[in-house]
Amino acid sequence: MPAPRTVHTALQIELDPLTGPEISGLLREHLRDVARHSPPESIHALDPDGLRGPGITFWSGWLDGTLAGCIALKQLDPEHGELKSMRTAAAHLRKGVAAALLRHVLGEARRRGYRRLSLETGSMAAFAPARALYAGFGFAPCGPFDGYVEDPYSVFMTRML
Repeated sequence: MPAPRTVHTALQIELDPLTGPEISGLLREHLRDVARHSPPESIHALDPDGLRGPGITFWSGWLDGTLAGCIALKQLDPEHGELKSMRTAAAHLRKGVAAALLRHVLGEARRRGYRRLSLETGSMAAFAPARALYAGFGFAPCGPFDGYVEDPYSVFMTRML
């Protein structure tokens, strides 16, 4: 099997107002996929209106004019941020899109002066690739944060910056 292509320099990452049809479609796909693997009370993914909330910055990543993925950063307090709504479009899986988006948000979190970045993701097998990616970037399991509660369908991870 050939090695996956990487897109470190080709991915155009931009602030996104969440108004385009492409991003709406990707977020609908994200919410449908999460709902397929998690009961309603364990879904913490945000819809476009939630992602426009205070303290949240949202980016989209584009390859040759095509939406490749998205990611958001929520400020929890002046030193702690939360990774939200990271998603790679199906046509761009295993090309390095998620890693490039994650590197971008880690850089932004450092620029903002955050000392810690945390996330919540699913515990089921479908979320194993995401958990492996996060672990590869230095995220480690932690307890619930910012109002989350223990949940068998959730895994909480954090890393110091």
